[in-house]
Amino acid sequence: MANDLTIHLVDDEESPRRSLTFLLVSAGFAVRAHSCAKAFLELLPLSGRNCLVTDLRMPEIDGIELVQRLHRVAPDVPVIVITGQGDIAAAVQAMKAGASDFLEKPVREEALIAAINAAMGQRRAGRTLADSENIAARLRQLTDREHQVLTGVLDGLQNKMIAYQLGISARTVEVHRANVMAKMGAHNLAELMRMAITIDRVAQPLEAGTALPVSHRSNYIR
Repeated sequence: MANDLTIHLVDDEESPRRSLTFLLVSAGFAVRAHSCAKAFLELLPLSGRNCLVTDLRMPEIDGIELVQRLHRVAPDVPVIVITGQGDIAAAVQAMKAGASDFLEKPVREEALIAAINAAMGQRRAGRTLADSENIAARLRQLTDREHQVLTGVLDGLQNKMIAYQLGISARTVEVHRANVMAKMGAHNLAELMRMAITIDRVAQPLEAGTALPVSHRSNYIR
């Protein structure tokens, strides 16, 4: 594990902050813990390689605003957002704001370490037009109903709400959602979000010139 990587942990609650700090230090990471977003933002600009792990629900500056502020001055610093089970819609907003991943509480050690390693790898590799073409090809495999379910998922809606909007059962939504995940090759919702955002971000710079074909562009980022 590289010694020049620093994990910045932001959580206003002392107990989970201490627990995650211990977890990360035990895994070999250099960690700087902060009790609020403001304390972390005062350190900017950062030197070396950094990754931010932040709670979503915090007073004054929440996780979404923190992601937005950080990426205005340091867009290359990946962010992993930690969220409660009832905050999926907000976590989706954090992904749209630029977070690399989000994890639901309680956070498992192996999941957090994997998310950090993946986020750092994504920043090194970057996202290209080829990535977008590959994802667009997967999107074209979806049926109309699967597209509708995907739209609801990317809007942060629970299965019951998607079912209500489409006039189908929650169980049917579960089946379509599983099919979407399989066809897209996504292991979780965060990965699915990254795919949709990849198409959107690649398409945006091309709008003034040669744009991607409509079928290659995301209709899901709003």
